Amino acid sequence: MDGMNSDYASMMPPRTPLAMRKQSFGTCPTPERHPGRWTMRDIAWRVGAFGPALLITLSLVVGIVNWFGLTGFTFQEGLVTLLIGLTFVWVSLSVSAVLLAVLRLILGKRAERRARGAAQRIALLVPVYNENPSDVMGNVAAMRRELEQGRRSDDYAFFILSDTQDPQIAEDEARAIRHLRAEIGREIPVFYRRREVNTDKKVGNINGWITEYGAAWDAMIVLDADSLMTGAGIRQLSDALSRDPSAGLIQSFPVLISAETLFGRMQQFATSVYGWLLAEGLALWSQSEGNYWGHNAIIRTRAFADSAQLPHLKGRGGQDQLILSHDFVEAGMLRRAGWAVRFLPRLGGSFEETPSSLIDYVIRDRRWCQGNLQHLRILGARGFHPISRFHLLQGAFAYLLSPAWFVLLVVWSAFLPLTKDPVSYFSPSNPFHPVWPQVSQIDGVWFLVFIYTMLLLPKIVAAGLLAASRGVVKLYGGTGRFVATTAVEIGLAILYAPILMVQQTQAVMRALLGKPNAWTPQSRGTTHYDWSTVLRFHWLETVLGAGMVYGMAAGLLSLWLLPVATSLALAPVLSWASSLKVDELGVAALRLETPLSLREPRVQTRARAERARLKSALAEEEPVLIAAE
Repeated sequence: MDGMNSDYASMMPPRTPLAMRKQSFGTCPTPERHPGRWTMRDIAWRVGAFGPALLITLSLVVGIVNWFGLTGFTFQEGLVTLLIGLTFVWVSLSVSAVLLAVLRLILGKRAERRARGAAQRIALLVPVYNENPSDVMGNVAAMRRELEQGRRSDDYAFFILSDTQDPQIAEDEARAIRHLRAEIGREIPVFYRRREVNTDKKVGNINGWITEYGAAWDAMIVLDADSLMTGAGIRQLSDALSRDPSAGLIQSFPVLISAETLFGRMQQFATSVYGWLLAEGLALWSQSEGNYWGHNAIIRTRAFADSAQLPHLKGRGGQDQLILSHDFVEAGMLRRAGWAVRFLPRLGGSFEETPSSLIDYVIRDRRWCQGNLQHLRILGARGFHPISRFHLLQGAFAYLLSPAWFVLLVVWSAFLPLTKDPVSYFSPSNPFHPVWPQVSQIDGVWFLVFIYTMLLLPKIVAAGLLAASRGVVKLYGGTGRFVATTAVEIGLAILYAPILMVQQTQAVMRALLGKPNAWTPQSRGTTHYDWSTVLRFHWLETVLGAGMVYGMAAGLLSLWLLPVATSLALAPVLSWASSLKVDELGVAALRLETPLSLREPRVQTRARAERARLKSALAEEEPVLIAAE
């Protein structure tokens, strides 16, 4: 049990052990089931996603090769062409997915006709590590009230699975749990277990619950510490699993809420306006080979126990190494065993929070980067479905694209002048510097316009669809406000993108050099960093930006790099501004309002009230009896 403290044994139900089957990436067990053969419909959606993306990228590469070939093809031009092809295929795939989603909206979606199965016992698991107890338990209390007020075809229970190592936080967790368990009239139980030794982090935490208690539960809904789901959302997930006996995992689409800062609200607006269309496209081409995002998903307990116990990788020196980004891999292992992994983008009532500042976002990103790059070592795992392998590759390239873009900018700006007149990098009178090889020229303005068009096309299409729906636009404050806010978000995204490029490049280098990132809880709430912290954190971007500005002023670099240089040079200012509270900003468009910020969901309002009540209750010595509302 990884050293579960005996003091908490009374807060758990009787043990119902469920053994987990040992797995290996080098061998493939024969699947006992199959989610069904691909239909022509499945093939059509996948060809529609990957075919145009590959054709667009190939056409671009051929065009650039022909362009460069007019004056001879140099090594530098070949490297640039390779990097363009490597990066642009992922941009094209996003565009294809969005266009597929639009087609699906036009064609309509078939109604679900399958009947529900038998009643299920479903455990809602909340793994925590040094989190704020009143916030976590407040969310649990809100979700419990939501579930108790609606229909229930299934039996539910909450399990708080603590890996907390801070003694004071652990004590507050236990006291908060006692308050929840002391409430009168509650129908859904809340259990609590704390491991004194947090072996294998979150993976070990979930697996430990399965081996000790999993046999009594048909399914588990895995939640993060900041997850919120409405009662209707939880019931829809449960119903979806009950209707589909072939499904081992069903992932919902969590929407961002509770953002109060400029950077947080920017992410929340982007998810609200653009994310839904990308999610719809993802569901279309993934079909039964979907993915797992680690939370706000329902998993069939025995399927997971039989097929998804993660093996360790071999690290430097032959030591066992935990797979940090476990969710993608677990989805692939479930599919390898013959279980369908599905994604329901239209299931509502699924929420999560987001980092409030650029620095907090980058710190979280470093951990994700380290885990996602491990996926490259699993691409050759035996028995994985091709789409599962593609998910792993896509997760790794989400971070590898940043150094690829960075190298592309460096090589192009250093070796491929984009102005119409040749730029003289060296003075003819200086004999001590070598002469660079002469390379061909390309019209950088048109290339830049094309790249930005492809990058922004998914946003433009999604925003256009919403703008055409008058009823939807009213939820964003009206057409004028929606258009202005969309323009602000796109502008901010362009400003922050070069900074994130440099930071993710650093994260990739740290991961490749084997430098670990500390396992710390995500910073929640609003954190405003002082100038000294911001300057230390973004010194590299500032130096790079200043160097680029100097290079353009001296005629060494093309002016097409000005947007990138400006963002990098202003990185400390932009980072400092990212944590400003939007309510204090005078311009309405800068508040980046969404329907969920203008009219927050009931479960969010309830969670805030429950958090405040528990925070006050924790100031008392003993739990008080609270009558059910």
